[in-house]
Amino acid sequence: MGFLKRTHKKFEYKPRYYKGEGNPFKIEHKLDKFRSTTGKNKNLKTKFSDAFDDLKNSDKSVNKTLLIITSILVLIFLYIIDFDLSIFKGN
Repeated sequence: MGFLKRTHKKFEYKPRYYKGEGNPFKIEHKLDKFRSTTGKNKNLKTKFSDAFDDLKNSDKSVNKTLLIITSILVLIFLYIIDFDLSIFKGN
């Protein structure tokens, strides 16, 4: 009755070409070590305060570029839907 008593086979898998350090199966983003809000702090209030500090100390040129791109996209959207400015006139 050997067919009723089966054991699962176990395999040890080692990547053939991986020569790096650490676990090759660990999923981690490349930039997580540079972020302050990725889970080092377990407190929600601390995460929010870190996020606001990052926002305050962010690069100003990036914010300006983002504002310009957003405004251009809004204007293109308004042009596509044929937005009429005459609705803001009084009479």
